[in-house]
Amino acid sequence: MQPTTVIWTALLVLVFASPASASPTCRCKGERIERGNSTWGYARKSGTDFRIEKGSCSIGWVKKRGSKWSIETFAGSTLGRLSGDRIERPNGSTWARMSDARRLVDGGPDPVAAALWILNEGGKLR
Repeated sequence: MQPTTVIWTALLVLVFASPASASPTCRCKGERIERGNSTWGYARKSGTDFRIEKGSCSIGWVKKRGSKWSIETFAGSTLGRLSGDRIERPNGSTWARMSDARRLVDGGPDPVAAALWILNEGGKLR
């Protein structure tokens, strides 16, 4: 391979391998959840649990269940779980990792970031 071909190939790899938006979509500042420069909602701590609020509505809970965190709808249906570094589907299969959630959410506790990732996957962050 000629040196110019190698350089062009390397440049193309760098351009196309880089994510389109490297910055997180949400930021947690205290209890506040921000999108862009405005407040989107809140992650209110209640004992060991968190309540995720959007506007004046509660859209989800993050509840400690043994060694795992359960992410639930306000009605109590399980949307997913956080087990260590794994984000699991309700059936226990691996859905994602915390690194995926951290690409969406900057700051805040891991259970809140995982909950926001799951809620985003379900279309509830729009």
